[in-house]
Amino acid sequence: MMSSKTVEHYDRHLGPVYAWMVGDFSNAAQQMTNYFDTIGLYPTETKLAVDLGCGHGVQTVPLADRGFAVTAIDSCQQLLETLQSNAGELPVDIIQANLLMFPDLISLPVDAIICMGDTVPHLASMDEVYDLISSVSKSLIEGGFFCASFRDYTSSELTGTSRFIPVRSDDQRIHTCFLEYSSDIVHVYDLLHTKHEGGWVFSASAYDKLRLNPQVFKDIAQTHNLDLVHEIVIRGMGYYAFQQGS
Repeated sequence: MMSSKTVEHYDRHLGPVYAWMVGDFSNAAQQMTNYFDTIGLYPTETKLAVDLGCGHGVQTVPLADRGFAVTAIDSCQQLLETLQSNAGELPVDIIQANLLMFPDLISLPVDAIICMGDTVPHLASMDEVYDLISSVSKSLIEGGFFCASFRDYTSSELTGTSRFIPVRSDDQRIHTCFLEYSSDIVHVYDLLHTKHEGGWVFSASAYDKLRLNPQVFKDIAQTHNLDLVHEIVIRGMGYYAFQQGS
């Protein structure tokens, strides 16, 4: 499960600005719609889908628009409240919980399980990555989809000033990310400047992400009868689509 430090980071620091950080919701959701079109993800047998680490619904809403009844799970209450607004009357069941608990929270099996947006590296250890993939494999129908996306922090290490990454800025906020590497973890520092009446206010918070090797992730999936059917890198984020074998 995500560490308490990560949960606190989202609750107190990143959650309140996450939707702003992502940008226009309609555009982000349309990009996911295009991705689901590309891999051929549609409701089939159960018409049920699970969105793990759903955030404010960039994946959830396109899934529901496609005809899925979606269980959307995240630990951050503020993001889930924004998701509720974005989802409107769509068939979405919103649950605040740790994503590893999902088998106990849904009706099994399901057509699709989604874990996008660099969520998998938020897990506390590689053992939890194994646990997640094992649970996913047991929860899918034959031919069901498992989709994940995350950044590869293992292929190289940023150094010097390149570790400062501009995320987004406007006339009210400036968000910068700073990365610091250890052997199997990348320490992520989110630096936020917010404009108030009296001037700019600075806040900072940090959490850790796993340096998850994409090939290791794919190998774990393969050992759990999940066959890689599509792979693409979009703006530095690797997208991996698997289907449950027979």
